[in-house]
Amino acid sequence: MAPNGRRKSVSGSVVKPPPPPKLETKSLQRTLSDISLNFHREEKGLGAITEVEKAKCECCGMKEECTKEYIENVREKFFGKWICGLCSEAVKEEKEKNEENGLEGALKEHMSACLRFNKLGREYPALFQAEAMRDMLRKCTRSQSMSSKPMSSIHNKPAISRTSSCIPAINRDLN
Repeated sequence: MAPNGRRKSVSGSVVKPPPPPKLETKSLQRTLSDISLNFHREEKGLGAITEVEKAKCECCGMKEECTKEYIENVREKFFGKWICGLCSEAVKEEKEKNEENGLEGALKEHMSACLRFNKLGREYPALFQAEAMRDMLRKCTRSQSMSSKPMSSIHNKPAISRTSSCIPAINRDLN
């Protein structure tokens, strides 16, 4: 092949390649720029495409891409703080568990739990787990002390004790 893309024939003369086949104009599609797409969307009543920005959760620190309208709606719900969807569900659960504190108390409780986890749990997971177990035991003892049974009756249950070894009975059966 010659450097200009033409083929040389055996006799030495240059032969042009055949022209590309012509396409029908019906099968061609036009490309649209973003600006023309917005014009068409506005004509149909769909509205322009809105810009997204990254928002950082004030509880856990996770970042999400959201529209400005969505960020404003979440901030209105949660007292000016933007929290991610996962944390908002946790706040709703906390509110249902403890209705007397309301949404603001549930938000403060969840934010303090996230802060405690981010400070301690990420660097020292074993220590964080031990602290969580301690908190569970505290809650358990509080709930038992508030119940109708006094704490002394719980601890005075008779324990199973061994009175003698079972080895003499085994030896007797073997003999």
